[in-house]
Amino acid sequence: MDLADGLIDHPYDVYRRLRDTAPVHRITGPDGTPAWLVTRYEDARAALADPRLSLDKRHATAGSYKGFSLPPALDANLLNMDAPDHTRIRRLVSRAFTPRRVRQLHEPIRRTADQLLDALGPHGTTDLIASYAAPLPITVICDLLGVPESHRLDFRIWTDTLVAPDPARPEAARGAVVAMLGFFTRLLAAKRAEPADDLLSDLIAVRDEDGDRLGEDELMSLAFLILFAGYENTVQLIGNAALALLRHPDQLAVLREDPTRLPAAVEELVRYEGPALLAIRRFPVEDVTIAGVTVPAGETVLVSLSAANRDPARFPDPDRLDLSRDAAGHLALGHGVHFCLGAPLARAETEIALTALLERFPELALDDGELEWRPSLRGRGLLALPVRY
Repeated sequence: MDLADGLIDHPYDVYRRLRDTAPVHRITGPDGTPAWLVTRYEDARAALADPRLSLDKRHATAGSYKGFSLPPALDANLLNMDAPDHTRIRRLVSRAFTPRRVRQLHEPIRRTADQLLDALGPHGTTDLIASYAAPLPITVICDLLGVPESHRLDFRIWTDTLVAPDPARPEAARGAVVAMLGFFTRLLAAKRAEPADDLLSDLIAVRDEDGDRLGEDELMSLAFLILFAGYENTVQLIGNAALALLRHPDQLAVLREDPTRLPAAVEELVRYEGPALLAIRRFPVEDVTIAGVTVPAGETVLVSLSAANRDPARFPDPDRLDLSRDAAGHLALGHGVHFCLGAPLARAETEIALTALLERFPELALDDGELEWRPSLRGRGLLALPVRY
């Protein structure tokens, strides 16, 4: 089957049919090359943690789907690495995303959220993506990394171009990559010349107990990944969560009556409408059997996070948003050694963003107009979310 068929507007219907039909499917990937798609929860969870399924594109055979094509200076990131390089780099950067460090960011995140809501005024209409869900995480992640405010709008434009590239304008995606490479080259040079109290300066200086440090391409690729993923995933988390609540007024009422339920509610919201339809592609280093299907070494394996998170064998009545559900174990942010490094920060931003929004606008509602989703087969996010308040 062609993976593109119906997935933009109706992904859960498509994945339900696939999941009900078979646990593993031979498909045509987003770029027209063949791949294998895993749809059921237990198989997906096992695949995400299977060390035989490599993220390193050097294990891919010719003609396999490989995902983004980036220059070497941006491609040496955690999404293309296995142990031991993945272990080393993740260890060097993980201190920036510990629960303690994330708790220290709660106050500035809430301050940014309040400033954005102040700018909207007490009543009116707005596109909640453009006015709130997008500027909040870009501000947070740029402050964390030490990106000057003057460059943040450019970065949003480049990222949006790469998240959902226009097939009719391939030069736009290439231009965005070139622009981002130049941006990070200049930014890292500036941080080396004048270190500051930010994550990029720390990453330039960091060494582990053995004296190891990040190579030049590793450093630039890591900065790109943190900024790109820290923005893209959280925009979609906040926007999708807000939409789900506005479409389910009974569940929204639960949170309004008891805001202390928000941390647990975020897990169910992420399970129900997460930011990624598919995990990053993987390549078997040897022939691998998944749910009785043998996938040859080097071919592409795609794991459907959204199909797994709505598998009734794991989550009863999975197409219903239920904030009282125990959604622990969902796969929206990955599983295993490649579990999302920035998950604590993304969760905190989503919780704080929703708390501030619901406190400020007790009559928040969807406005008229069709909702449009990003034309992406990997990510799940809205182009705009029109609301009135």
